[in-house]
Amino acid sequence: MTDLSKRKFLRSAGIGAAGVAAATTLATPALSQNKVQMRFVTTFPKMFPGLGTSARRLTDRINLATDGRVEVKLYDRGALVPGGVGVFDAVAAGNADMYYSSEYYHPSKSQAYNIYGAVPFGMTTPEVYAWLQYGGGQELWDELHAGFNMKPFAGPSTGVQMGGWFNKPIKSLDDMRGVKFRMPGIGGEVLRSVGVAVVNLPGSEVFAALQSGAIDGAEWVGPWHDLAFGFHKVVKHYHWPGFHEPGNIGSYGINLDFWKTVSDADKQIITGLMEAECHVQTAEYNGASPPALDKLLTEHGVQLHQYPDEVLLELAKASRDVMENLAAGDEMTGRVWESYKAFRKQSMVWSKLGIQGFLNAREMTEEALKG
Repeated sequence: MTDLSKRKFLRSAGIGAAGVAAATTLATPALSQNKVQMRFVTTFPKMFPGLGTSARRLTDRINLATDGRVEVKLYDRGALVPGGVGVFDAVAAGNADMYYSSEYYHPSKSQAYNIYGAVPFGMTTPEVYAWLQYGGGQELWDELHAGFNMKPFAGPSTGVQMGGWFNKPIKSLDDMRGVKFRMPGIGGEVLRSVGVAVVNLPGSEVFAALQSGAIDGAEWVGPWHDLAFGFHKVVKHYHWPGFHEPGNIGSYGINLDFWKTVSDADKQIITGLMEAECHVQTAEYNGASPPALDKLLTEHGVQLHQYPDEVLLELAKASRDVMENLAAGDEMTGRVWESYKAFRKQSMVWSKLGIQGFLNAREMTEEALKG
């Protein structure tokens, strides 16, 4: 067809140069030769053990399981989106298609997101997953995320965290007042309310801050990562339990416009693989923490300290007040908190009889049968 013939064809079809440009612009960029390209961003460096390797594993499995129909490109922290917490805005705006993060990094969007990260004295990992799937938590999360043009999915969990490292044992609440301590999220607000000088630092800066004396203590995740970060080289007093994050779960967020371009079959594959990753990475933390803890205690002279009951009681009172004030701030946060709180109350009855009852029996019989 000659250039003249082409121009006549376009005019007869009612399409000018501007129309051709518009049609090209409106074509879905994620679609190419019946393939969907997914830009996957994460809060965590992709070489970081656990949190980072999880995103890489999920990427590889989606690419393989969809036989290339969904082509996932995982961007390292900061490569496509500046910093780590900007992944939420990037996916909401369509500048990326999917993120892996933790919802408590996004309280500026809604305080309700704190509840989908970790709640002090809240639910354990199995209880949180149960609330999401069978207690109404997912439906509320869907509603919350839809306001940002995204669909949320539960991510893996790091499990119950430790209570943190201090340069001296904590024997009373007075020992904590004025202490410069690193803790983010609602847990940090709780400590601040009882007089702790809370400092927010990214994990990569914690060791240097402890070493220089800029902070007196810190929490990070648990034995696996704490050992890798070398906190034991600076401080020796390791406290438990981690009241602030009993069941911290990660989160995936997928742009709704992008999600519509994925076939129903591949939606099921991707969803199933995310659910599988919840099991795999959670098991990885439970598998790596016991030997790491043993190494801290037997090879590095770390001393374990259980928080006194009176300290835990005061922290629990402060946690209740912080959460109730948070829930009173807006209608959506209040609804999520009421749902979470009701499910926690029910779960505590069964967990006490089932899980805690068995653990108590196991510990008692183990001690009795020693020797």
